[in-house]
Amino acid sequence: MQQTNIESEIVQHFRQTGIKLAVETHILDDIVQSISAAGGMVNNKAIILHLIAELDGTSDPVRQNVLRNILEIVVGRTPDDEGF
Repeated sequence: MQQTNIESEIVQHFRQTGIKLAVETHILDDIVQSISAAGGMVNNKAIILHLIAELDGTSDPVRQNVLRNILEIVVGRTPDDEGF
């Protein structure tokens, strides 16, 4: 699995929350594995794009809330791009 330090920190953040974000952690782990299995680089952008695609593809309101929560945390922990 290819990850940068920032992405490793995000995954670690979810895992350290224990039961509080257990569902989110499980889904994030699945997303990371899916990206990695497809040969993609596991980074914040890939995770965010995957989350948006999943949000777009589900009509389950509970899953949507979980995906939004993950997205909010990942975006909040992603450093801003400089130079734009």
